[in-house]
Amino acid sequence: MGIDRVRYYSPTMTERSPTQVRSAAADPALTARVTRRVRLHYDAGADDRLDRPASVRSGSSLAWAAGGIIVIQDDANFLAVIDPDGQRTRAITLPAGQGGLRQFDDRRGNKRHRLDLEACVALDNGADSMLLAFGSGSSGRREQVLLVDNLECEAPEVTLVHAPRLYAALRESADFSGSELNIEGVIQVGGSVRLFNRGNGAPRRGRAPVDATCDLDLDALLAHLRSPDGTPVPFPREVVQYRLGALGGVSLGFTDAAVWQGSVLYSAAAESSPNATEDGPVTGSAIGVIDPTGRTRWAGLTDATGGRFSGKVEGLAARMDDSSTVFIVLDADDPGAATELCTVELAGPWSGPV
Repeated sequence: MGIDRVRYYSPTMTERSPTQVRSAAADPALTARVTRRVRLHYDAGADDRLDRPASVRSGSSLAWAAGGIIVIQDDANFLAVIDPDGQRTRAITLPAGQGGLRQFDDRRGNKRHRLDLEACVALDNGADSMLLAFGSGSSGRREQVLLVDNLECEAPEVTLVHAPRLYAALRESADFSGSELNIEGVIQVGGSVRLFNRGNGAPRRGRAPVDATCDLDLDALLAHLRSPDGTPVPFPREVVQYRLGALGGVSLGFTDAAVWQGSVLYSAAAESSPNATEDGPVTGSAIGVIDPTGRTRWAGLTDATGGRFSGKVEGLAARMDDSSTVFIVLDADDPGAATELCTVELAGPWSGPV
């Protein structure tokens, strides 16, 4: 279906509100220090029948949910469920992809067929737990949304939805998508979900890459995903663009987000990539905070010695029981390396007045 024929759902169908532009400031009063790193290996090991590797690979987003921390992967069709201390990791098997396989990378020559799941959120809907995970949308093959119902069960219900009309609507919102759509984070804000676009694309058709957020009505989104051909597409609204700053001369771009203490925490990576689908050198990563007024501040990640942390942060989750501790997941861009779950200690005035 062409973009000009996409039918939208909007509660009022009013005109779009003007796009806000916010600049993030590096705040020397804030620190974010990596204190622990744990490589993630499945308790049950590898399974050739399922094409499951022994380790979690290419972790791309985190979410707190029933049973632990959920890790989605951009190149393997499995969810990983980790206990908060990172001592146990079990797998939830997702549908197989091209050729009946569940691992996709350059070594196998099938990277183009990966789902590229890059953003996930555990919904608070007052019913059974549900996880939503979004493909990046950086190509037509990556327009899938994963719904996982009854996460607390040993065998949750998994549905993979091809959603080209939704992704067409997101691309049509040029203030949100910029030159190349690349969804990297999602959170729930009341009755909406907020998507985070990463501005690491190449300039195209007179458009520049942008880091931005937009909101989608949650009920309308779920209705569309349950019946993608028979229901309207939720209208992207409340677009906000961000200038996130730079590390080592390389611009920071959103990689994930989490609701935290009445504010929004986000992770960002400084990666010199040529476009939204190819990797590049990473000069560092940062944790930032967006408070309810829109003020946006960040601190570069450091290691235990206080030096710049060079890992590429792809996922972020805030501890429910500790306001000074968050978890991040790293992506080494190496299919043979186990993903690392890291504990990060926050210090300084992350919340409240500066």
